[in-house]
Amino acid sequence: MLVIAHRGASAREPENSIAAFRAAIDLGADGVELDIHATADGGLIVHHDDTVAGTHIPQSSLDSVRRHRLANGEPVPMLGEVLDALGSDVTVFVEVKTLDSTQDDCLLQVLRDAPSPARCHVHSFDHRIVHRLVARQEGLVGGVLSTSYPLNPLIQLEQSGATELWQNDHLVDDELIAAVHAIGLRIIPWTVDDPDRIAELIDMGVDGVCSNEPDVVRKLLT
Repeated sequence: MLVIAHRGASAREPENSIAAFRAAIDLGADGVELDIHATADGGLIVHHDDTVAGTHIPQSSLDSVRRHRLANGEPVPMLGEVLDALGSDVTVFVEVKTLDSTQDDCLLQVLRDAPSPARCHVHSFDHRIVHRLVARQEGLVGGVLSTSYPLNPLIQLEQSGATELWQNDHLVDDELIAAVHAIGLRIIPWTVDDPDRIAELIDMGVDGVCSNEPDVVRKLLT
């Protein structure tokens, strides 16, 4: 089972910062989850919200966004910088917040240039983005984010071409895990910090746990 740090070790360092990602590895994470937005000129910014200090990322230039600093003084990182900092031994789960289809090639190229392209996965609440990306790059692992429990929970995987279901942890149960595993796919609950719930999910057989506290997940696993 994978220990996945939500926006890095975001309980210790500013979320989606280089420091948070490095701390996550030190705390025993197998992978990190991060968020990206594309700027108007095609830069790929690692940030959760679509604004930075009032600057709307999708409508702004890369230079204008990069002028802002995080709480620890770091510049808002670019995806390529984060991938380089993490190296080749970490699985990186890229949540695509906004991405026009004209910018797909830009993202795919950054992933191909990563230290370990095979360890770069993509997922999104916008399942159309996932469908586009996995169709354009053979072997790219895609995931869909879900905060609902459809009557047929597998259809969102089948329609998008995704192989990972990122499910809100409150909606994860034995039946859903069994259904996903029955077709050979993976389920990752998010975002779970309560030790009792983490232990329960581990016992249920999920494929990963996304948490702000990767060290807690690692301790429970060992």
